[in-house]
Amino acid sequence: MFVKKIGIDLGTTNVLVCLPKKGIVINEPSVVAVQTEENRVVAVGSEAKEMIGRTPETIIANRPLKDGVIADYRVTEAMIRYFINKVAGGIRFFRPEVMVSVPAGVTSTERRAVIDATLSAGAKAAYIILEPVAAAIGAGIPIGSAMGNMIVDIGGGTTEVAVISLGGIVSSNSVRVGGNKIDQAIADYIRKKHGLAIGDQTAEKIKIKIGSALPLSKTEHMEIRGRDLIAGLPKTISINSDEVTEAIQDQLNEIISAIKVVLEQTPPELAADIIDNGMILSGGGALLRNIDKLISKKTNVPAYVADDALLCVAKGTAVALDNLDSYKKSILASS
Repeated sequence: MFVKKIGIDLGTTNVLVCLPKKGIVINEPSVVAVQTEENRVVAVGSEAKEMIGRTPETIIANRPLKDGVIADYRVTEAMIRYFINKVAGGIRFFRPEVMVSVPAGVTSTERRAVIDATLSAGAKAAYIILEPVAAAIGAGIPIGSAMGNMIVDIGGGTTEVAVISLGGIVSSNSVRVGGNKIDQAIADYIRKKHGLAIGDQTAEKIKIKIGSALPLSKTEHMEIRGRDLIAGLPKTISINSDEVTEAIQDQLNEIISAIKVVLEQTPPELAADIIDNGMILSGGGALLRNIDKLISKKTNVPAYVADDALLCVAKGTAVALDNLDSYKKSILASS
């Protein structure tokens, strides 16, 4: 397959790969399963995620990215290589140019690690773009205009908040709270209140099915299965949406605090633009029911969920890579 340019949203929870003019071609969990005795990668993506919590002692399935940055360099490189090969083919005559998104709070060392891992994985050139900028481009925000636009990207590991004007970030904040911490809060709540241990995947299902940032007008219920902490045996209980809303309030408050910090740092002219235009929510966390209403209520600024919120960052990386000259001010580093 003749692929020249690849945009990668290297997320803590999912890796999305986008090709210019073709759109999203891969959306898989950022999970790698490693055979410990031979130190060999045995599965990546969806196949590896199925193994979480079900592996024998000889295999470890985990996420090589923590809070949006590389926690395990070698495994991350193997994961990037897997996705590049999946898109461009294992045998190819041309090495592709690759653009990878990173959190706004990333250090220069962490940035270098992403570039090195991408080049080692087979890229001809590697570019880095900040997630809020990529999310804004993917959401269709005109970032090059002399107008303040605010983006809130709620990912798996981090929430990125930024005000963008004239192609650059004017003020930003990054908190290590996202979908994963929200899932953990649900699991902790059920453990404390119901004495039931549940896995990450069950917590995520609860969030998707009955989760809401504000109490629902009609309470919803869901049956869940886990291990009884006292008897140690499997047990089924029923929980409701109000319990889930209560469980995740601390995490939502941290996200709202991050938004308020950015609003406080924003120059008055741009703040006026944001009140007129509202803020755009992207990332998987933006799909939590009523999160836009909660943020609007707490900040007095209108909040809107972007179309295809989950795909904004990946789409933005591909658009920026395809129009390097137009977005050169927004691209951090290249090699």
